[in-house]
Amino acid sequence: MMAGRRLDVICMGRAGVDLYGEQVGGLLEDMGSFAKYIGGCPANIAVGTARMGLKSALLSRVGDEHMGRFIRETLVAEGVDVSHLQTDPERLTALVFLGIRDKETFPLIFYRENCADMALSEDDFDADFIASAKALVITGTHLSKPGVRAATLKAVELAKIHGTKVVLDIDYRPVLWGLTELGLGEERFVASSDVTKILADVLPDCDLIVGTEEEFHIAGGATDTQQALAYIRSLTSADLVLKLGPEGCTVFEAEIPANIRDNEVYGGFPVEVFNVLGAGDAFMSGLLRGYLKGLSWSESCRLANASGALVVSRHGCAPAIPSYIEVQYFMGNGSEHYSLRHDTALEQLHWSTTRHREINEVLAFAYDHRKQLEDMAFDTGKGPEEIEAFKLLCWKAFEQVQKQHAGRGLGILCDGRLGQDALTKASGNSIWIGRPIEYPGSRPLRFEGGPSVMATLREWPQEHCVKCLVFYHPDDDEAMKLEQEAMLLQLADAARSTRHELLVEIIPPAQMPRDSQTVARAIERFYGLGIYPDWWKLPTPLSEAEWQTLGALVVKADPHCRGIVLLGLDAPEEEVMLAIENAAQHPICKGFAVGRTIFGEAARAWFAGSSSDAEVVDEMAARYSRLVNCWINARTDQAAKQKAIA
Repeated sequence: MMAGRRLDVICMGRAGVDLYGEQVGGLLEDMGSFAKYIGGCPANIAVGTARMGLKSALLSRVGDEHMGRFIRETLVAEGVDVSHLQTDPERLTALVFLGIRDKETFPLIFYRENCADMALSEDDFDADFIASAKALVITGTHLSKPGVRAATLKAVELAKIHGTKVVLDIDYRPVLWGLTELGLGEERFVASSDVTKILADVLPDCDLIVGTEEEFHIAGGATDTQQALAYIRSLTSADLVLKLGPEGCTVFEAEIPANIRDNEVYGGFPVEVFNVLGAGDAFMSGLLRGYLKGLSWSESCRLANASGALVVSRHGCAPAIPSYIEVQYFMGNGSEHYSLRHDTALEQLHWSTTRHREINEVLAFAYDHRKQLEDMAFDTGKGPEEIEAFKLLCWKAFEQVQKQHAGRGLGILCDGRLGQDALTKASGNSIWIGRPIEYPGSRPLRFEGGPSVMATLREWPQEHCVKCLVFYHPDDDEAMKLEQEAMLLQLADAARSTRHELLVEIIPPAQMPRDSQTVARAIERFYGLGIYPDWWKLPTPLSEAEWQTLGALVVKADPHCRGIVLLGLDAPEEEVMLAIENAAQHPICKGFAVGRTIFGEAARAWFAGSSSDAEVVDEMAARYSRLVNCWINARTDQAAKQKAIA
């Protein structure tokens, strides 16, 4: 279908921020905290279709402020084209407050007075942009005001000229048409001849129209579904997809039968309805995947129904929409859980296939050390303030090396107790940031920051990857194993709940024997418990056989794991470089996180007063740079070898 076009779909219209109440079962006015997600039907569909493997774009406006930047950055991370997402300097980004009262009540309040996306105009796009896509998705909301209605109709006109399919998601929100009180955002249907007439103007130009029964009622000007559909059919030859909630959906390609229940129904999936908000956007995303890939209606509707089923069991709209990999898994395997959000395997697949950042390597300068630096400082009569100052010098050294290696996966490991100033400087620089959660040297494992790890992580920026070092051996006595495993399970659950990536570092205790199976057995045990870190940080394998074992184990247990990074353990630089050169030959290894090998000597000299700030920065930058170059050169050599073999 329309081969050679740059985009599969352009989604036009609303783009806002959803603030979802985190307490379920109460009144919206009683919510105590809110989760922030991208929102608005077109924005959600842009994200959903991107996750479905389509090339999507959003045509809209956002404000020139924090929420507008959040939407833009989120879309970019999801792979959505934002070339025509305009920044409006005069208007704020729209907000919506939402809650989950019960399975049938979802209160919401729209804050959209003179918002940015409602200023979308005909000047915000041209014919070439519309012609670059196979389909244009428009929504009912952007027909509700004269200005955006004119822009929408212009886009439709250009689509018809250039052979771009026009898809209408009726998306009827009476409050946004001024038909209800402002506090009744959840109201789904209010009859209005004016709305019906406005929708009628666009129906003849549509190729595909999608809606619920209530939405077809408003488009068709009747509360009898068969009558409404018949009226719509008199205006358009578009394919009509009627969503039937838990029953699934049905498609009308030709005349509307006298009894619409005689039409074939493509069955839904029996799952718990936890949150209907966003399910329609997921449905549309799955439907468009099938529609634009030329699949049958049966296949397309199955994709749509499965996508919607996954979302109704989760919190949020856009973040709950599944990836294509996830939908395929669900359609092929189903779930033993009626409440899908309690299916650990499915939720892990959702998490690992919808992570925002693509990270191919991590070359980290690790200065998250606390006890070691406290010991160095104490020996010279220094304290926490000097440690904080030294970690700022570490950051300056990192900045020097980062400038030399733009585009590589440089990152840091830094703590918040003795390195908060350095962490603050690092945030917002699009680098990888790991942050330790464990109490230094604790065995059994304990967490720094208080008894509630969930409360601790809620204070951390989401760009921070939670790093946890555990001194663990698979042959530990049973009490020690169970205690440490319980702590890791608590951490893994908290990290998922707060949407932080997790790095687990395993170091077998020095007093216990380690062979080539020790670390692998520990990893296997953690996977068996349901702990799926995004990263593993491991000591240098003892042999080539151990590398092979680790790689095969991680790939089999979690093919979407980010990978393994190598730790340094204060080894001499020459040994670390040899380990890096070997590690770079193994695809499962994605880099290193090395600390004292880089900063150890410089720190001792600085605390003793024998080196200046500039000298220690240059010394650490030189050491770090040598390790980065070692990795890059080894990886380049390995790639060349593989190319020669191929």
